This record gives sequence, structure tokens and C-alpha cells, in this order.
Amino acid sequence: MQVRVRYLGMLKEIAGRDGESVEVADDAPVGELYAALQQRIPQLQRFRHAIALAVNYEYSDSATRLREGDEVALIPPVSGGAPGDSAISENAGMQATEHAALVRHPIDGAAIATAIRQPEDGAVVVFDGIVRNHTHGRRTLYLDYTAYEPMALRQMEQLAQQALANHAIRDVWLVHRLGRLQIGESSVCIAVASPHRAAAFEACRWIIDTLKKTVPIWKKEYFEDGAVWADGEPFPPEVPIAGSAASK
Repeated sequence: MQVRVRYLGMLKEIAGRDGESVEVADDAPVGELYAALQQRIPQLQRFRHAIALAVNYEYSDSATRLREGDEVALIPPVSGGAPGDSAISENAGMQATEHAALVRHPIDGAAIATAIRQPEDGAVVVFDGIVRNHTHGRRTLYLDYTAYEPMALRQMEQLAQQALANHAIRDVWLVHRLGRLQIGESSVCIAVASPHRAAAFEACRWIIDTLKKTVPIWKKEYFEDGAVWADGEPFPPEVPIAGSAASK
């Protein structure tokens, strides 16, 4: 049977392509496919303890059985950092769910904070992630953000729903920008509204910390002397790692 393989972030440069169709045995586990890909693309073995696998946009362990037409994504550590139209001013290039959006135009954090606010709120906490002009002493020229977009949007909405379930907050919006960003522009904005400030601060901190570890968004940093993919943070324990004993 045929499945579709997607190479994401820096892995597409290693594989030399964004994706391909691969023939696998009926009911094969995804770990078997991953082992075969490592044989075909030996450079993948450098990441054997760092790559997560997703089947049809959900993180999956190596024992997950494949079906005809499944989409399998190889996900390196991530490095990402529904609002109404008044908060995100242009619809072009926007994908949105109830509490999350991916956009390709500048993020207006002030408009998001204003739009989420309601009379019953005692606090609105906003995290605004901004492109800085240096990394480890090297002058940054600009950044390019890419994402496994269907899964990224799904993961962002799940984070919002978890925050609403686990913290005493009323509403939350997550917006992440993709494409080329210049110095001083916002890459991600998270707004949390709550009757009390403590819950809003806690939820906002949890969302950005978790987003940067689990949502498949990557950034490539361009410097005066070259470009590199930003180091991603380790996946949290609940995300199975391809090839590890725990995921078999």
C-alpha cells in the first residue's frame, strides 16, 4: 500500500525533498517505515533520538499501524515561538480555528488584546514574541518561519482548549506568523483573559512554554555570514520519539 511521507524543518534539506509516496506492507507499523527511511537516507540517523513521528497530524508511537493513504510526518525539535477580523486585520493568508490562527501578515498585538477583553475580565495578559537583532553574538538579518500547517493549527487549538480546561480563565487566543519576519516584528502573540491576574499569567506562561516544545513550527535564522535552523527544544515526555525503546 502507499503512504505519504513529509519531511519537515531541516529534514527536508537532508532528504532533498518535501515529501514522497512510499510503498509499505499492509498494516505495517510506522516504526518499520521509519527504519526503512533511515536506511535510504543515512543522515536521518543523526536525529534518531530527536525526531517525533505524526500520523495524520497526531503524534504517534512506533507501534502505530498504517493504512492506505496515511500521511506520516517526520518532525524535528520545534522552535516556534479564532480571533475576529478586527484583531487580525487581513484574511489573506490566514488559517484559523476557534482560538488559534496562522497568519502571513503582521500581528497586531494591541488589537488582539482589545478584542479579547470583556467587562467581566479583571486581567488580560499578552505574550508578544519579537524578532531580536542577534543570536549568540551574531547579528540577525531576518527570520523565516515554516510549519506543518494542518498539525500546527490543530495543536495550537488543543493548547487553547487545555488552558481553558485547566486554568481559571475565560478566553484565550493564539496567533503565530509564518514566512519572512524582519527585526522587531512579532512572531507569536498569546492573549489570555481572566477574572484574576494569577490564572492569566499562569496560563499564558504554560501555553508559550508548551507551544515551543510541541507545535511543529520551525525558524531559520539568517545572519551576515550565513543561515542556520534554530535549535529546537526537546520534546516533552508525552511525545514519543522515533526509534526510542519507549516508543516501540
